[in-house]
Amino acid sequence: MESSTKTVVPEKQKTACLVVGVFAGKALGSIAARIDSASGKTLSKLLAHGDLDAKAGSSLMLHHLPGVAAERVLLISYGKPEEFDEKAYRDALAAAGKKLAELKAEEAVVTLADVELEGRSAEWRARIAMQLLANAAYRYDAPRAKKDDEKRGVAKITLAFSGKPDAEIERGARQGSAVAAGMALARDLGNLPGNVCTPTYLADTAKKLGKESKKLRIEIFDQQGIEKLGMGAFLSVAHGSHEAPRFIVMKYAGAKNKKDKPIVLVGKGITFDSGGVSLKPGEAMDEMKFDMCGAAAVLGAFKTLAELDLPINVVGLIPATENMPGGAASKPGDVVTSMSGQTIEILNTDAEGRLILCDALSYAERFDPACVIDIATLTGACIIALGNHTSGLLANDDTLAQELMATGATADDRAWQLPLFDVYQDQLKSNFADMANIGGRAAGAITAACFLSRFAKAYKWAHLDIAGSAWKSGTEKGATGRPVPLLAQFLIERAQT
Repeated sequence: MESSTKTVVPEKQKTACLVVGVFAGKALGSIAARIDSASGKTLSKLLAHGDLDAKAGSSLMLHHLPGVAAERVLLISYGKPEEFDEKAYRDALAAAGKKLAELKAEEAVVTLADVELEGRSAEWRARIAMQLLANAAYRYDAPRAKKDDEKRGVAKITLAFSGKPDAEIERGARQGSAVAAGMALARDLGNLPGNVCTPTYLADTAKKLGKESKKLRIEIFDQQGIEKLGMGAFLSVAHGSHEAPRFIVMKYAGAKNKKDKPIVLVGKGITFDSGGVSLKPGEAMDEMKFDMCGAAAVLGAFKTLAELDLPINVVGLIPATENMPGGAASKPGDVVTSMSGQTIEILNTDAEGRLILCDALSYAERFDPACVIDIATLTGACIIALGNHTSGLLANDDTLAQELMATGATADDRAWQLPLFDVYQDQLKSNFADMANIGGRAAGAITAACFLSRFAKAYKWAHLDIAGSAWKSGTEKGATGRPVPLLAQFLIERAQT
C-alpha cells in the first residue's frame, strides 16, 4: 500500500474516491461542509432524510456529485458526537477500509483522520488510520487454477487534512504504513500452507529481510548447529519430522551506541503441529499451520523495524520445526535435557511449543538483554480465558507487563496480564526430572508460562500467548498479523526514550 499525506481542497480534489466523515445529528465538519456547499446541500438533504445510519461505521457511496471533482464521495458515519471515542473512530476507518478494498479504483483520498478525538493526538489518528486502511486492503494470493483478473482495491491512499499536515502527522502515517507492511508479511507467512512455509522457508524469509536493511544481520543454525548449542528440548520436538529444523537469529543494530542492551523477541516457529505422538483430533487440524504465528509476528516486527529505521538494538530468535509423530518422535514419559541443563519429563508431546521456546530463552541470555518478550500460539487454555480479542500476557516484571498493556492499547492490539504466582509452579513437579512439560488442565495458560519462566530468570521477561488472537477460524479463516502492532508500538516507544 502506497501512502502519503496532503492538504486538501475537498470539492476540487480529483480522485477516484474521496472519503468523508460526518457525525449524526450535528453540523457538518469543515471538509464535509465544503462538499455540501459545492454540491447544492446534497449531504445535508441525505442526512436529513436518514439515508446514512447514525451508527459509527455506516457508509453511503455517492457518485458524480455536482460541483465536486471526485468521481465518488464515500460518506462514513462517526456516530453520535457525544458517543465518539476510539472505538467509533476505528469502526469508521474499518468500514472505509472494507469499502476501498472492494472498489474498482487505483487510489483514494481519505479525510477521516481530520477529526478531533479527545486524548489522542493527530499523530496517533494518522497512524491508526493508515494501519487500519492498509490492513483492510490485504489480500492473500492463494494458488488457484484460474486467477481472478478483475482488479479490486485501491493501491494508493492519501490521508488528507483541512490544514497542512505537520511532521507529527507525517510520522504517524509513515509508522502506520510500516506496521501494516509488517502485518502483511506475518499474515502471508501464517496463511501459507505447511508444505510451503517450512522451517527452511522461514529462514529464507529472514535472509530476505536481512538484504533490506544494512543494520540487520542474519545467522541460521541447521540441525548440526542446534545440536552443538545443546538445545536438547528443541531437538526433542524436531526429531519426529522429516523437515529439517532451523534456529534463526536476527540482529538489528540501530542504536547510536552499539553497546546499548538489545530488546530480544522470541517467536514460536512450529510450522505444523500434529501434536506428535499425543496426536491432535482431526477436526480443524489444518489450522495448525498457524502454529508459527509467533515466528511470523517477530519477522513482521522486524519488517516494520527496518522500514522505520528505528534507532534501537533488537534481536530476534526463532526456533523453527514441525511437530510430527515420526519414528524418532518423543514419547510421553521421555526425559530430555534443555540447553540450560534442566531436565524435562515430556508428559504430552502436544505441549511442544514450550520445549522449543525454553532453549531459545536460554540462548537469549548471551545478549545481556534489556528485556525479552516471547510470542507464541501456546495454549488453548488462553482462548478459554480471554477469547479471541485479547492476547494473554504473563511476566516476571510487572513494570514491563504494564508497559506492554499500555502500548497494546495505543496500538489497538490489546493484551491482558494473567498472574504468575509461585504457587502455580508446583503443578510442574515431576518424579523423574526437574520438571514436567505440563501442569494439568487447571490454569493451563499460567502453568505454561511458569514453565518458560524457569528459563528466563536472568532478565526481565514477558510472554505473549496469542493462541486466540493470531488467526481467525470459520468463513474468515486466516492469520490476523497480531501482535505486530503491539510489538511495533513497543519498539517505537522504546526507541523514543
